[in-house]
Formats: sequence, structure tokens, C-alpha cells
Amino acid sequence: MATETAVDVVMPQMGVSVSEGTITKWLKEEGDPIEADEPLLEISTDKVDTEVPSPASGTLTQILVQEGETVAVGTKLAQIGGSGGAAAPAPPEPEPVVVSPPAAAAVSPQPQAAEQPSGNGGRAFISPVVARIAAEHGIDPAGITGTGRGGRVTKQDILAFVAQPVSAPAAQPTAKIEEPAPAPPVAPPPAPQAPSPPSAPQAPAPQPQAGEQLEPVTAMRRGIAEHMRRSLDTAAHVTSAIEVDMSRIVAARERLKQEYQAAYGVNPTYLAFVARATVLTLRDYPYVNGELRGESIVTRNYVNLGIAVELAEGKGLIVPVLRNAEGLNLLGLARGIAEIARKAREKQLLPDDVQGGTFTITNPGGYGTFHGTPVISQPQAGILGTYALVKRPWVVQDELGNDVIAIRPIMNITLTYDHRLVDGAYAGRFLHDLRERLESWEGDGG
Repeated sequence: MATETAVDVVMPQMGVSVSEGTITKWLKEEGDPIEADEPLLEISTDKVDTEVPSPASGTLTQILVQEGETVAVGTKLAQIGGSGGAAAPAPPEPEPVVVSPPAAAAVSPQPQAAEQPSGNGGRAFISPVVARIAAEHGIDPAGITGTGRGGRVTKQDILAFVAQPVSAPAAQPTAKIEEPAPAPPVAPPPAPQAPSPPSAPQAPAPQPQAGEQLEPVTAMRRGIAEHMRRSLDTAAHVTSAIEVDMSRIVAARERLKQEYQAAYGVNPTYLAFVARATVLTLRDYPYVNGELRGESIVTRNYVNLGIAVELAEGKGLIVPVLRNAEGLNLLGLARGIAEIARKAREKQLLPDDVQGGTFTITNPGGYGTFHGTPVISQPQAGILGTYALVKRPWVVQDELGNDVIAIRPIMNITLTYDHRLVDGAYAGRFLHDLRERLESWEGDGG
């Protein structure tokens, strides 16, 4: 049943550390009917892209925040039901702090959100960032022309105001003196000062050349870029690789595939087998599942296993986490991997779903890749790469102990590790034991 009273759609709290989100796409237009829990819009944060469901059934009467705009958690985005009428969106009412002019007393170094007089005689909201900058520079925001919604002073407005050169006060006329006093002794001229370097001109906005297209960097892509760069600047990356004869895994998968799909609707992928063997092997190599935290080494008796998932059309890579993977058998891991991959691609993950990982597996082998050097997800100490399963000629021993060439399904597996914590020999032993576990697979891999 449609909602008669107005229901607000607000920017949701997408995790403890997430304070704002960007509207990437409205899935409905003003005037469209919508059902409760039907996807209404897509938002992007620095951690995850996700869909926001409608909080009620009815008609979408107002859209207050447009695509591409970034707003704080709790900001009213739209309205369902009611009579409509355009009211500008505003964040939740903060404790007002009036920013004083320069002559007033000093303001706290970290002011709360403030208000400034608006053109209609009311008070316009000022974000905490703007209030802090105003306090630091002794600026009254009321004297700045805002370019934000409803004349609101934005961070860019106040930074541009601060960057303006300060004009010297005009000289005041003096009364005419008929008999001036004797001039004081002439002081030596001051040493010439080096001219200050000219400020760098602001780079012009990039313009597409013939055949090019420009698109804005999403919050997720920006977060990926910053995280990967920070990891390379932090960890001492080293990659080691092994070749694994997956004959026993191929046979086990063929035996289980029909059973798992018929009884549980789950496909036991090769990734699930590798994940199971990895979790079991990590019990003996706590540093690979650990981290450096300041001057301490952190080890754990649990594994929160991250699985890298590519989003549609190459729009990002996300690593949802299977918590306490050490307690999952092969079926549980296969089911969990399928579920987090589905939620990632359908934009149903929350920021908390991608936090807290202790070790990560990435699987580019599904596209035929046979080798790679993945980047560690900070603050973890290692990431495992699984690659294409390829039939290759392989030297084996026959029943008489003679070396012969046979065709075997071979998979390359890499371990990229932080050499600050994990040494090469330690990583090599981990890979050796992982290979032994895969090549001698029996039952559930234990």
C-alpha cells in the first residue's frame, strides 16, 4: 500500500568510519512509484559502492540531491509521499557555533558545524571544515559569497578567499605642517630582500582530445588508488611462486560438483579448494596471517579471509571478507565465496563487509593469467594469487620409479609478502606445505 504521509530518504550510515557518500545514480525519477525495499539509488563511498533500498512504498515526490553530489551521513536525499515542495537538503542539525569576526575572542581549534546569516534573514549551515578554516584565519564566513546550495559557503569558497592577496590599507591624509621638525639621521637602506617566488598558476581543467572521453574518478576508485599507493610505500613487497599439480583437486571437484549443486546449489570452484588448503596451512605460519603494528608483531588464532572480486565493467575491485574462515569446511568456503561475490556484484555489500581481513586471495586465473605480483592489502602481511589451470607436459614417476612425461593440470600460485615481517625462507616453506596439501588432497583437505 502506498504511503500517504511523507517519508524521508536520507544518506545512510555505511560504517563506523564513513561520514559521507556520493550519489552515483538515481534508479527512479520524480513521480515514479516505488515499493518498499526496491532499489532507489546507488551511492559510492571510499570503501564500497552499494544500492540504497526505498524505506517505504509510495511515489517519489522529491529528489533533493543530484547525481555526482557528495553529502554527509543523515542528509535528506529525497522524499516519498507527501505533497513535495522543494526544500533544500540539510545535514542533521548540529550544535550551532557562531564564528566571530577577526576582532572577537579565539575559537576552539576544532569547531563544530556553524551557521551564518543567509540572504533570507535565516541562518545558513556551515560545515565543521569551513568553520575550522574560518577560525584559523580569523574570517567571518558571513562576508564570503557562497557557491553551494542556497548560498552555502563551501570549503572551496573559503580556501579561495584565504588565498586572495590582502590589500594594504589606504594611507590617511595628514594635516599640513608649516615648519616640519628636523629630519632624523638617515639610516642605511635595508638589505634588499629576495623576491618571493611567484605562486604556481592553477592547472587548467583537462580537456579531452579527439577520440577521448573524460569521466570523474569515483570515490571507490580514489580509495583503491590511495590504498594501493600507500601499500607500496609501506610494505617491502616480495613475490614467490610455485607450480602445483592439481590432478587430485580436479578429480575431487568432479566427484563433489554434482552433489554440491544438487543438494546445496553451490559450485565447488578451484578457488574454494585453494582457500581451504590455504586456511589450513596458515595455522602453521602465523606471520603470513599476521601484521606489523607499530613496534609489535600481531599474530592470530583465526583467519578473516579476503576474496578479491571484480565489479562489472571493470568499475572497481573489492575485497569482501569471510570472517573466521578457519571454522569453515570446503562446502562452507564454497558457499561463502559464492555469496560474497554475488553481494559485491549486486552492490549489496556494506563497508563493514570489507574490513577486518587478515589474509587475502586474488584469482585472476579465471581469465587465463598464469602469473602476477599482487599488491598487499594493508595492514596485512601477505596476499595469495591463483592463476589459470593449464594442461602441461609434466615429469612423473611410473610404477617402476622411472621418470616419464605425462599430461597434468598445472596451476601457478604466488605469494606476495611483506619482507619486513615474512622472510623468503618462511614464505617458501609456506608455499611448499600448501602445494603438498593440494597435491595430496583427501577428504576435506585436512
